[in-house]
Amino acid sequence: MATSRPLAVVTGASSGIGAASARRLAADGFEVVCAARRADRVEALAAEIGGRAVVCDVTSAADVAALAEAVGERCDLLLANAGGAIGLEPVASADLDAWRAMYEVNVIGVVAVVQALLPALVAAGGQVVVMGSTAGQVAYEGGGGYVVAKHGTTAVVDTLRLELFDQPVRVCEIAPGMVRTDEFALKRFGGDQDKADAVYAGVAEPLTADDIADCVAWVATRPAHVNIDRMVVRPRAQAAQHKVHRVLD
Repeated sequence: MATSRPLAVVTGASSGIGAASARRLAADGFEVVCAARRADRVEALAAEIGGRAVVCDVTSAADVAALAEAVGERCDLLLANAGGAIGLEPVASADLDAWRAMYEVNVIGVVAVVQALLPALVAAGGQVVVMGSTAGQVAYEGGGGYVVAKHGTTAVVDTLRLELFDQPVRVCEIAPGMVRTDEFALKRFGGDQDKADAVYAGVAEPLTADDIADCVAWVATRPAHVNIDRMVVRPRAQAAQHKVHRVLD
């Protein structure tokens, strides 16, 4: 059905930052296409916010093509949020399959979705917002494949902005630091709740998914001539990757 609302596509919308951003964008007047691998979750979210659900694994060429077909000829905003981390091993003992998986979703997946939706973004004079990480700015011990992948994400954003300089498409990276969500750390440690909890132990107020959704909404609603190249956002307790204020018993 035709709509006068601007159209936003959110990948990785089934949980965490993606779900929070989809809700916020819908509240701000966007029609939101919620894209993620878990059909039950994106369908429930789309029903909740009056959007549309598309089951999409960004590492699948067929899924990405189906997403582009579902979006159609105009897209005002792409939030390329699908990503993730696996493990915290040092480089010397890295699981190379995990590294490949992280690169595939955090880099190749972003590029695939951008390629598929770029004609619709150009047609709408739209915006690409990529969810990066402070891991894409500074390395840290144990970051390994995630640091490498998110540095790749940052490089994609910077290269894309240069290549689209004469097109009506803005390109932004939002790079969060420590964000506590239900699944990010849990997935990183293969479902080990104790290890996931240890990431945030003693930190009074890590960022939340809603904090980052607020950043997404602000970037997405700047005037068309304003481009936010990169927004780095951390909790006050995290001065740097390696410097976090913790109060432990």
